[in-house]
Amino acid sequence: MRKIVSNLGRGLARGSSAAALTAALLAAAPATAQTAPEAEDDAASQDDSIVITGSRIVRDGFEQPTPTTVIGEDELRLGQRQNLAQVLNDSPSFRPTATPQVLVGNTGSGTAPVDLRGLGPNRTLTLVNKRRFVGNNNLNYVPMGIVERVEVVTGGASAAWGSDAVAGVANIILKDRVSGITVGGVSGISSRGDGARYGGDITAGTSFADGRGQIMFSAEYVKDESIPDRNSRDRLGSAGIVRLNPTSTTDLRQVLVPDVNYGNQTPGGLITTGVLAGQMFNSDGSLSTYGAGTSLNANPAIRFPAQVLGGANAVGLYDVIAVTTPVERISTYGRATYDFGAVKLWADVTYGRSRSTYAFLPDIGLGAQTISASNPFLSQSIRTTLANAGETSFTLGRLYTGPYSLIYDGTRTQKEGAVGVNIDLGGTWKASAHFSHGEVDQAQRIRNARIVSRFNNAINAVSSGGQIVCGINADANAGNDDAACRPLNLFGLNAASPEALAYIRGTQQNDTTTKLDAAAVEVQGDLFSLWAGPVTVVLGAEGRWEEQRSVSGALDLAGAFGPLNLYGSPVSGGYDVQEGFGEIAFPLFNAEGTAKVDLNGAARYSDYSRSGGIWSWKGGATANLFDSLLLRGTRSRDIRAPTITELFSSRAINVGPLVDRDTNGRAAANPAYNPTPATVTTFSGGNPDLVPEISHTTTLGATFSPKFLPGFNLSVDFYDIKIDGAISTLSGSNLTLACRNGNAAACGRITRDATGTVTEVRSNSQNIAVFETSGFDIEASYVFPMSGIANIPGTLRVRALATHVRDFVIDTGVSRVDTAGDVGAGTGNAIPSWRGTLSFVYQNDTLGLDARVRYVGAGKFNSQLDQSVNPTGYLVNNDIGAYAYLDLGARAKVMDRLTLSLNVNNVLDQKPPLSPVGPVFYDAVGTYFSLGARMKF
Repeated sequence: MRKIVSNLGRGLARGSSAAALTAALLAAAPATAQTAPEAEDDAASQDDSIVITGSRIVRDGFEQPTPTTVIGEDELRLGQRQNLAQVLNDSPSFRPTATPQVLVGNTGSGTAPVDLRGLGPNRTLTLVNKRRFVGNNNLNYVPMGIVERVEVVTGGASAAWGSDAVAGVANIILKDRVSGITVGGVSGISSRGDGARYGGDITAGTSFADGRGQIMFSAEYVKDESIPDRNSRDRLGSAGIVRLNPTSTTDLRQVLVPDVNYGNQTPGGLITTGVLAGQMFNSDGSLSTYGAGTSLNANPAIRFPAQVLGGANAVGLYDVIAVTTPVERISTYGRATYDFGAVKLWADVTYGRSRSTYAFLPDIGLGAQTISASNPFLSQSIRTTLANAGETSFTLGRLYTGPYSLIYDGTRTQKEGAVGVNIDLGGTWKASAHFSHGEVDQAQRIRNARIVSRFNNAINAVSSGGQIVCGINADANAGNDDAACRPLNLFGLNAASPEALAYIRGTQQNDTTTKLDAAAVEVQGDLFSLWAGPVTVVLGAEGRWEEQRSVSGALDLAGAFGPLNLYGSPVSGGYDVQEGFGEIAFPLFNAEGTAKVDLNGAARYSDYSRSGGIWSWKGGATANLFDSLLLRGTRSRDIRAPTITELFSSRAINVGPLVDRDTNGRAAANPAYNPTPATVTTFSGGNPDLVPEISHTTTLGATFSPKFLPGFNLSVDFYDIKIDGAISTLSGSNLTLACRNGNAAACGRITRDATGTVTEVRSNSQNIAVFETSGFDIEASYVFPMSGIANIPGTLRVRALATHVRDFVIDTGVSRVDTAGDVGAGTGNAIPSWRGTLSFVYQNDTLGLDARVRYVGAGKFNSQLDQSVNPTGYLVNNDIGAYAYLDLGARAKVMDRLTLSLNVNNVLDQKPPLSPVGPVFYDAVGTYFSLGARMKF
């Protein structure tokens, strides 16, 4: 079939326009118009390949109307990415929502989901060999060595595959047969000597019983180390959006600047009141003068504002948060098949384990402390100074990092088995069935967490009997004694004793097991033949049973860890669904070599145990003209059922910037009010009354594969997606807008400090939002032998891929925001207007070379802070220019069985735009080198 299904990877439609993409590729055409016959054979073999994901109908000559992109062998190798999710994130239709550089300071560390269209990972259905797997969309569980290709359906596909296929489907196709043993190893390091990565893999297989049976196995181990020092990279430290002229009552403009720090705390402790105000504690408990920054407060008389610019001793939150999260993982896969002739049996087994452990946040749940002037941990000279001034206490501001930092330790273990059968029923009729059972065990720990009551006991240190003890053990009330209490020295970064730290610290813990049982059966065949060809149908049924059980520790359930008590509400729940589906391919017209028109339709009825029955459907058509031009279009109704997490989720936390949209009168009431706080704590939870989302998707497109230019393919597809009743938790910014519009429930979910600045927001999942997005996907590829332009062996593959997002609208019923073209780190739902890649892959018998350009188009940091939206308080440096990254790779077969490889990503060490949090679309690591070796036996 004449479609773009070649095993090539991402490509680039130059960031400015689709025309530039097409022109760039066509420019090479004249020199290679006289293509050698062997290239024609290669192109033809690619055209004859059958994509199986866009439809359940698999039949030679059937052209699916749903756009599908294939990520093949070349793309799986390009960039030498650490997992399959990172490979897909390089494709412009995917938003890199959850990556190691984005998940810092987040309990999602160690996961690897993908997010098609930026509509959320839970709206992208991921399959393995056309079936669901437990831990859906965590691609850390899939060993790369066994992956043959990934088929990406960039359109709604719920009628074919069920819930979650709203944005599309990523179907991971594994190798069907393996002969021999392949062993590989890889090692990587950044140009700054950090972010080390090393790993290895093995894939083995053999046939037996004269080839009727096949056994194969694949295993992969990867360890990625964290990059802990954020200030080792430019533009990644504690940046923030601040007032351009903080003291002005009329100039409300804002600016994004680096080095925005706390002005009222230091890691060792800062005295902010009394005679010693402005003195900070050194490591030995002595004092030195605090090197303050420039105040960003509206009132310059406030000596210790919440934010300052610069400062010799001032630090910010993102000075102590890592650049990337670490992960250590192992993934294994085994498969056995036996072909009896008309019946083929198969069995799969998988095991995966990943662990991520690192210091992910300081103890941000603790404010300033009032310290007694007689605290015995204070030096005699300090106590004397306070006494002479007649002061009985002072205020201590401290950033609780170092020994007080929270340590995230998350381990996820996946186990799954599946059995199935494929049956040839005779003629064109075939049947298949499978059953799978899988479990994911997730053990999450927050180590070094502060137990509030014990901390309060320990900081009240007094002298008694010549020793420093806890005040509760020295007062007259014996009922409050705690023999385990050890007094805590807060005066200096590492002043606390190990005994005191052991007393105040505990481990937050949660153990969750998710189970998935899935069964499916389907039958396919030709009902009858018409004037244009056979009418083919697929009929089938599916069932899924999903449950989750969660257990938290006694201290977590008691709320002992205060505002950062993450696991106080463990999740347990489940649901099941039974489905029936059907699909038909109806040939309408067929004039051999001139025109061919096919219709395609599918429908599915899903009966959910919690919300009842719901339909999804799809209708589509294709018109193939002169075996060169294929026109295609679809209209579908797709669904996404709420997940167990959304239905019953435990309390989750995220810390990041927020744009307050309820600002009227606040600055006038309190000059210290901050409309763009950088460290807002957001909590979210689930809702058991949620119902499935309903999406309607339209795609219209064309592919062009001219006979006069063998090996060349071009496709352009328009997409339009609208999701009604989308499950949304409302972003913090939208909550403030809802409150401004008079929504009392939204107001009740927002906490402000004495200045009116937002410090915390609490959200709840609801079927209240409408998501709308539309745009174009553009793909072009050209494969030709180098002998066509010079006496050089081998072939050159050129592939370009681009996505243009026209609009990306989030409508919560109280706000309607279009974020298409937003690219700022920390900007909710940001997605570039243009994103693309352009790759060149040369290969001969012994040498392979590749080059790739990854492109992110120009955009706004945050369109809501643009002058056209906010004419008085706009962001003056809101524009971010286009970015391009160059990756280079080489492979050499040095022996018949040994291949060595070298890869360099971000060759030019392109730095990201100024980023208050982990950048989503831009490289935060810098130039990265990796070496690999692969041996076949």
